Amino acid sequence: MLRWTVTFIILAIIAAIFGFGGIAEGAADIAKILFYIFLVLLVISLITGRKKL
Repeated sequence: MLRWTVTFIILAIIAAIFGFGGIAEGAADIAKILFYIFLVLLVISLITGRKKL
């Protein structure tokens, strides 16, 4: 999932360089959403992984 976030960030940067503001904004929004989902899943996996004794 982190790979998708990096892909959309790169897409947003390239679109911004060429002047496609709407596409850049959309790709950046998707990248933000995917990054936050990744963080939530990371925290959940860390919490559930520590319960094993």
